[in-house]
Amino acid sequence: MAQQDLYAVLGLTKTASEDEIKKAYRKLAKQYHPDLHPGDKEAEAKFKEINEAYEVLSDPQKKANYDQFGTADPMNGGAGGFNGFSGFSGGFNGSGFEFTGGFGGINDIFEEFFGGGASGSRGANGSTRGANISMAVEISFEEAAQGLTKEVEVERLVNCDTCKGTGAKPGTNVKTCKTCNGTGRVTTYQNTILGRIQTSKTCQVCGGDGNIIDTPCPTCHGKKLVKKRVKLDIKIPAGIDNNQTISLRGQGQPGSKGGPDGDLRILVRVRPHKLFRREGNDLFCDIPITFSQAAIGASIEVPTLFERVKFDLPEGTQSGTKFRLKGKGIKDVNGYGVGDLYITVNVEVPKHLNAKQKEALNKFAEECGEDTYEGRKNFFDTMKELFK
Repeated sequence: MAQQDLYAVLGLTKTASEDEIKKAYRKLAKQYHPDLHPGDKEAEAKFKEINEAYEVLSDPQKKANYDQFGTADPMNGGAGGFNGFSGFSGGFNGSGFEFTGGFGGINDIFEEFFGGGASGSRGANGSTRGANISMAVEISFEEAAQGLTKEVEVERLVNCDTCKGTGAKPGTNVKTCKTCNGTGRVTTYQNTILGRIQTSKTCQVCGGDGNIIDTPCPTCHGKKLVKKRVKLDIKIPAGIDNNQTISLRGQGQPGSKGGPDGDLRILVRVRPHKLFRREGNDLFCDIPITFSQAAIGASIEVPTLFERVKFDLPEGTQSGTKFRLKGKGIKDVNGYGVGDLYITVNVEVPKHLNAKQKEALNKFAEECGEDTYEGRKNFFDTMKELFK
């Protein structure tokens, strides 16, 4: 996707608004949804391409990186990426770029010469994106399969009720910083052998806020924000698996100076099931059966995730045989169909037999003879051949 025009994928231009991006995505996603085109590989590929484009363009930080560098993650290369620089190494995280190397952090270089970090997290007016909040929730195996809406409690920063987010004591005023004229940054110029260089740094007087508070609010102490526990309803989609993450945009910490709020990232932990184990969207279950059920066949009850069904066990079923129940697995979290249920039957050998039961089994063995056991007969015939 890094080599394609993501706007063109959605039929848009680079000037498209957030609402236009959302509308275009919804229209195309509905048009090419795999459920409407079963077996159509081209529609499936197009649907994936649309989702990948929307994932970048709907995320303010990824979109900013793409608009500036031609890729949502410049560390992966692509047009305008940083891979061409030597002397630097590092990676990308949710807060921006982190580089280290022989010349020091690249953020320091951008700060020194251009007045801003390389991540694009600081806007032209000094606005910054809020930090993300991470938490974990635990749900049952059945809840993961069906999906649910769950209430969670999150501690986040909110505007102080006392000062209404101004940071100043009620009845007092907030003054514009005279050093930076309210911009939060101070620009200086320096003549060097490379020419005249502009340097922009955070204002040391107001700390980058742009305002001076002479009488701080007694509740938030001039910080404008206070911690508060808030309750949110989160929708956990059907088919989510253990250790997958849900991201709620804008439910993290608030941004500063008009910057966007961070995201709430929820790690979902799914409790194991007593009967089933999951691999992808398929379920697996081991079922014990008796010797007589395996030998002559039987109608047995098989558990699925939400009900019990009848299954006809064929005559002569061997221990360890696996059967498939189509469509009895887990619904795909992205809507790509439903998995299957695989049951493995294991013959349970009876213990603690009384004399009468042992006598009956001995008579049964005599009646069967060796020819009844094909696998056993073939094994011992081969062994005799090998050790003539």
